[in-house]
Amino acid sequence: MVTLFLQPSAMQSKPRPRFATFLAATLVLAGLTQANDWTNWRGPLQNGVSLEHYKNAGKIADKPAWTYDVHARGTAVVFEGKVVLWSYKGETTDLIELITCMDAKTGKKLWEHEIPDYLSDSIYNRYSIGAPTIDPETKRIYLVSNAGLFFCWEMDGTEVFEIPLMEDLGRLTFPNARVGAPVIEGGEVITHFIYSNWGADGPAADRAYAFDKMTGELVWWSRPGVVPPVDSSFSTPVVETRDGRRVMYYTTGCGHIVCVNARNGKAYWKMRFCKNGINASVVLHNNTLITIHSEENVDSTEKGRLVCIKLPETFTDPTGPESLELDTSAELWRLPLSATSSTPVVVGNVVYQLTDGGELYAINATTGAEMWKKKLSNANLHSSPLYVDGLIYCPMMEGKLVVVKPGEKDAEIVQEVILDGTCLGAPSVCDGVLYVTTTNHLYAFPIPNEGIETDAAPVAEIPAAGKAAELQIIPTETVLMTGDKQAFRIRSVDSNGFVVSKDVQGVKWESFIPPTAKVKATMDASFNDKGELVSLPEAKDSAGAFKATSPDGLSGTIRGRTLRSLPIKEDFESYELTVDQPDEKVKFSYPPLPWIGARFKFDVRELNGNKVFAKTFDRLLFQRATVFVGASHLSNYTMQADVMTEGSARSKSDIGLVNQRYLICLRGNAKTIEVSSNLERLKQEAPFKMDANTWYTLKTRVDVAADGSGTIRAKAWDKAQPEPEAWTIEVKVPHAHPNGSPGIFGFTAMNQKRVFLDNLSITSNK
Repeated sequence: MVTLFLQPSAMQSKPRPRFATFLAATLVLAGLTQANDWTNWRGPLQNGVSLEHYKNAGKIADKPAWTYDVHARGTAVVFEGKVVLWSYKGETTDLIELITCMDAKTGKKLWEHEIPDYLSDSIYNRYSIGAPTIDPETKRIYLVSNAGLFFCWEMDGTEVFEIPLMEDLGRLTFPNARVGAPVIEGGEVITHFIYSNWGADGPAADRAYAFDKMTGELVWWSRPGVVPPVDSSFSTPVVETRDGRRVMYYTTGCGHIVCVNARNGKAYWKMRFCKNGINASVVLHNNTLITIHSEENVDSTEKGRLVCIKLPETFTDPTGPESLELDTSAELWRLPLSATSSTPVVVGNVVYQLTDGGELYAINATTGAEMWKKKLSNANLHSSPLYVDGLIYCPMMEGKLVVVKPGEKDAEIVQEVILDGTCLGAPSVCDGVLYVTTTNHLYAFPIPNEGIETDAAPVAEIPAAGKAAELQIIPTETVLMTGDKQAFRIRSVDSNGFVVSKDVQGVKWESFIPPTAKVKATMDASFNDKGELVSLPEAKDSAGAFKATSPDGLSGTIRGRTLRSLPIKEDFESYELTVDQPDEKVKFSYPPLPWIGARFKFDVRELNGNKVFAKTFDRLLFQRATVFVGASHLSNYTMQADVMTEGSARSKSDIGLVNQRYLICLRGNAKTIEVSSNLERLKQEAPFKMDANTWYTLKTRVDVAADGSGTIRAKAWDKAQPEPEAWTIEVKVPHAHPNGSPGIFGFTAMNQKRVFLDNLSITSNK
């Protein structure tokens, strides 16, 4: 719903000075966005500073020009007169995420899409902590949802692509639901999350993935931090040109500041300064990097650190998957300030930082000396300040917008505007209108003025490509169902990732096993004369890599998985138990290589003379684990498996199946069979007592009707008994997930009691 407040004096259209109008036209003709368009969460300078200047600016009105009623925790982006916002509506079972496009002048909804959550850990309605990103070149919108659906839309709302990062690449979710924002760099759109993919990338880690912004195909990925992470991170990378290459800096879920090549993913350096995950983004200033965290420092028991480090002027290419550790001597100064995720702003030689305690600090960016601090509120959690034409706009957690005029020795609070709801997102500004979100509304506040001048937006210096050094093959990772084929685009790039030739022909392909691979496996597919990778109808589940070599000797690799079409059956008897588990004095096999998220969470071992799929106790981080065993486009299928939990009458674990984005789980201690997606969005259960150390058979199916509604059915019974005719539980949903990967779920609380699965079967519904 849009509420429109008529304020003629504030909303009168004022002509821009000729300089600003000419500049804007020049930038558009050059294929760039106008400098005052706000296309990403921190604006054209990547640091929360606006390029707009106003003639005779006044205070913003107590009432906005318009509001849009919605729950929002992030930042609205603005492009060519349109406002795009990620938000949600509803509270519990009816909660659903939204992407909404509005007219910037009126707040009228132009279009809107609903985005369902599924299989996520998000709790307490912590949704939309992030922002969409608009690419001025393609005029497309990019967003990653809470469940990891990576979307691309045209500005008219037409969907270009949708990639389920959770199911296709192993992107993990966390209870805090923080997502952040994608970054556009050249022809790619980049995200970073905690991923647990397959093979060498099976261990959970903070990884960056770069996708072709036109097609959604994967171009490169990178792991600059360490394994395993300790938490999530939703920091947004900041990109610059340095030492002849494009690089990006961001903070990670493993407590590091990292530097990665933004064109090929090479990880150059990392610097750990926190014992937990970091959510604040970085800002750059005069060859230094400044950021903050709120957790325990790695070199002291003190919590929180605002830090400034000197950036290396040159880079050394990595020799392995991990980056080099930056020496602690790079730290120029630090202050014991604490911010959970509020990102600093740098204006001139001053850093402005909002802390968790609701204080705004002004810090000398060169020396780290505190200039002043101003108490604005009792608390702040996520929101970052915005600097516009000499004023700092600070949305505070209790629901007020504080406008501050900074000075050299103190700051003046010039205005406080009371808002409805909690403020958690950073504000944005475009054409003299300030956009502020709360958990109840999006507000559009005009900044009264008699004219707007806009500084020139910075134009990135893109170095010229050098000598071709390797092949970059797109997509660099693929999934083939039996009988499918995949074509590739092959281009040559220099050592810094800049494209030399967009079309390399005549390459020769060969199977490739990385020398560091712990599982020496090949993909059950081959290349035909057209350079297409083909999976035969009888292909087995497999995973591996291929190497391409051009006529002039350049090479590059791709990797991929072949997945069987339905029916799928797995009894694990063909796996050879050759790997030692010293702590348990058993031998095991790594889980099926093409299964997403299985590595270190499950293994194959012997139990009472049979080989079974067993939940590991590798680390507490994985006490709750989901593995995807099939393609994400599958639909209308039935799953069946034998399952068992260790334990006693008082202490058991949980085991279940994921069918089309619904979890059907036997809860050992609760003595129930449960159907859920996100537990706070959908959770229905029926009584079912599961005794410890007893095999049961669990059977599930999902049926989707022509009107989009659906029914989830499940039954469970003692394996030694005949299958019951009736379903144990049936759940009807008005809007069913139309597709989704089949999967396996295990929850071993505090890694006390193991769960097992055997005789997995996935067949089309009859």
